Amino acid sequence: MKEALPLTDEDLVRRICAGDEDAFTALYRRRQASIYRFALHMSGSPNIADEVTQEVFMLLIRQPQQFDAARGPVASFLFGVARNRVRRCLERERYYVPMADDWEENNSFAGPAAKSGSTENPFEGLAQRETIERVRMAVQALPFNYREVVVLCDLQELSYEDAARLLGCALGTVRSRLHRARALLVEKLRVYPPSANSAGTKTPVEFSPPDRPSSDSNSQKSAAAGQNALG
Repeated sequence: MKEALPLTDEDLVRRICAGDEDAFTALYRRRQASIYRFALHMSGSPNIADEVTQEVFMLLIRQPQQFDAARGPVASFLFGVARNRVRRCLERERYYVPMADDWEENNSFAGPAAKSGSTENPFEGLAQRETIERVRMAVQALPFNYREVVVLCDLQELSYEDAARLLGCALGTVRSRLHRARALLVEKLRVYPPSANSAGTKTPVEFSPPDRPSSDSNSQKSAAAGQNALG
């Protein structure tokens, strides 16, 4: 007798749409940690990461029908909602400065490694050579548009195609930004020397799945933001 195959994310969302709260709990447990890590890497703030993670899954339980399989996998949908929430939180906290449209054509911020065109993943083998704190500082020092492709493609391991769909840009744009971002990271990792006292980033918090709430205007706005991110 064959064992039943595990339910996919899409299967779980369909069940959530039908009112299956166990399906929501299963998807929450499967994806909560990665959404938290994404928000933490993007914001540098455990408080913002907690807030964003809560809001992403509140939206999922309130409006699961917002997910459209034609636009990409469930993980990309959740990252898209999280991305919009992070940006709003950073703007609220005044941590985020919008990047000029012509920044990518201006290479004045790039060091020798960036100009040399190195495209190797700077995180490969990094655990043995660098501290978590150095990585955190280097990622946080990247402009937002470069930071998000590094977090999505190198840290969260999304495909270039899914990242492009989530960010609403061309596949070539993702490749170009990631190429530049990796080179910048190599330079920034040289700027932040190792420290014996460096502290690691916060371990993802396992908070309980939110109870099913009634719909309100905030969830409507969050849903629209998530759809725009995937557009």
